[in-house]
Amino acid sequence: MQPLPHHYAVSVTAAPEGKLSTTGHDVPELLTSPPPQFGGEGGDWSPEDLLLAATANCLALSFRAIARASRLEWVSLQCATEGTLDKEERTIKFTSMTSRVKLVLPAGVDIEKGKRLLQKAEDSCLVSNTLNCPVHLEMDVQTEG
Repeated sequence: MQPLPHHYAVSVTAAPEGKLSTTGHDVPELLTSPPPQFGGEGGDWSPEDLLLAATANCLALSFRAIARASRLEWVSLQCATEGTLDKEERTIKFTSMTSRVKLVLPAGVDIEKGKRLLQKAEDSCLVSNTLNCPVHLEMDVQTEG
């Protein structure tokens, strides 16, 4: 990891109607639009989807780094993150998020160590640490076979 602070930048181009173009350094263009809940047609990534995706990706990448440093062998990880958007004190915002993680370990690997490292990944996830809503973690850790 490079020394902190890290700096990131994206650019969004919008017109009065239609999709937005999101670009960043050395990444493909990403087209976004409002979700159906906000009058969009659907079929595109929305800001709400991207926030949940960032949370799930951060948790998975944090776990990968922590598992590597802790020498934990693992086979696969699936992370499904759901969020609730609601009105609270006259402001629409995410009021909670839940990440449901299924971690598969090779036979004979300590399941409790997998759970501890998943919790450590959640505790160190920079995206969920930045959010202003409770983020919950539900774990299903099992071994192959």
